Amino acid sequence: MDEICLIKFVLFALLISTFSLSFVDARFTSSSIRSGPTRRNLGNPSCGTGNSIDDCWRCDSNWHKNRKRLADCAIGFGRNATGGRDGQFYVVTDPTDDDAVNPKSGTLRHAVIQTEPLWIIFKNDMVITLTQELIMNSHKTIDGRGANIHISNGACFTIQYITNIIIHGIHIHGCKPTGNAMVRSSPSHYGLRGIADGDGISIFGSSHIWIDHNSISNCADGLIDAVIESTAITISNNHFTKHDVVMLLGHSDSYVKDKVMQVTVAYNHFGEGLVQRMPWIRHGTLHVVNNDYTHWEKYAIGGSEGPTIYSQGNRYLASTNYPYAKEVTMRMTSKENWKNWNWRSEGDLFLNGAFFTTSGSGAGSSYTKAYNLAAKPSSLVANMTAGAGALRCRPGQQC
Repeated sequence: MDEICLIKFVLFALLISTFSLSFVDARFTSSSIRSGPTRRNLGNPSCGTGNSIDDCWRCDSNWHKNRKRLADCAIGFGRNATGGRDGQFYVVTDPTDDDAVNPKSGTLRHAVIQTEPLWIIFKNDMVITLTQELIMNSHKTIDGRGANIHISNGACFTIQYITNIIIHGIHIHGCKPTGNAMVRSSPSHYGLRGIADGDGISIFGSSHIWIDHNSISNCADGLIDAVIESTAITISNNHFTKHDVVMLLGHSDSYVKDKVMQVTVAYNHFGEGLVQRMPWIRHGTLHVVNNDYTHWEKYAIGGSEGPTIYSQGNRYLASTNYPYAKEVTMRMTSKENWKNWNWRSEGDLFLNGAFFTTSGSGAGSSYTKAYNLAAKPSSLVANMTAGAGALRCRPGQQC
């Protein structure tokens, strides 16, 4: 009897062990495709992930002594954005924004309107509530590393008819419409501004722009909009959440000059509470590479007026909460009109019924060469985007 009991006990123990291992494996597999903070906190590797931007600088524990190295790490269409690399450092010490015409020295507004190149950093953690649009001048880097910087609950960034801008490491949220006010755009000029839409970052008639490692959410209009012949733009490593119309590229269906627009969207995490436009593009050319899409309520990527879209090595996870939103793509015209539009998918991973409707006959290999960026396998997307958003960087440690 004792031997029989012992055998039963051993068999029962083996059964429990096997069940436990299966449960752990299943839990790990599901967590690898979840959206939100749980998925993003799994290890959060900093470098060596295949993310070519992060691998360029995040392995360096002395990043704070080599801040300008960041400018050598851009990829894609915005790869030549140097920002304020060739200028002096400007340290923001004052979070106030009391006067949009005569900003105080030491404020962010005073820094961005200067004519010379500047690499702008922050003395300590700050919450900055802008009274009016932050109208930037050319050749500026806003570098939030080493501090917890929030632009919130007021106006936000305007990049208008300028060049060479880098915005890195900022929390941007709660942006509101402002305007009908005087605003300074340089030391020698200020003027009356109309009503701004309340975008997180508005890019207007500008070029060589790189938007990297920001956390952007919940603005009155778009999180990032680029219009009026803006081009040579890279939007990378950002964490987008809690918004309807996320990103618009192109002014209007009738503004055909936006055919010059070239935008790279890479290594971003499109996360919780997003609805559509990730992005939407009119007329121009879009390379969407190695992003993690873990939430959309209507569609992820859309366009009108014959844009070229190359989706490469992304992970698209359709939500179980929106069973009629499985399609990644959306076009605002008849199939007869869009069947020749060049929309390609190469190496993408589609989960939970997600699918991408292709069109046209463009060759993927020629795209990769022209776009100067080859995708990594979609199986690496979780690691490559684990650090998307504003980073918690501290001097003397890897970010």
